Amino acid sequence: EENDFLGESFDVENEIQLADLVNDMNSNDSVMAVVEAKVTEVCQAKGCWMKVELPNGESMRVTFKDYGFFMPKNLAGSSVKMVGMAKIEETDVETLKHFAEDGGKSDEEIAQITEPKMDYKFIASGVKLKD
Repeated sequence: EENDFLGESFDVENEIQLADLVNDMNSNDSVMAVVEAKVTEVCQAKGCWMKVELPNGESMRVTFKDYGFFMPKNLAGSSVKMVGMAKIEETDVETLKHFAEDGGKSDEEIAQITEPKMDYKFIASGVKLKD
């Protein structure tokens, strides 16, 4: 059904495995892909980002193209399919602190963020929620 899609609808047939995406990200500047992933955390301010699990134990932060759409805040624990651009990029301290705050972390946890971090990032142009 059309209404399962947030943002752009896309062809789920083009899906690749998350592990393959991680390999591709490690060897390319950026990768266009359709993947399925399990959501571990959603921005509790307004659903403007989410984190998904990667098979290597890392997590990947997903933001939405042009902030064009938002996720339900109770999505953690569900799987989604998404299409977009993936890349590994440095996140500065200020942004990391902001994300930690949005994620409901304590002041102590936020204070421990003192250096930038290389992050897996995915800019989704469309997300398909699964029932």
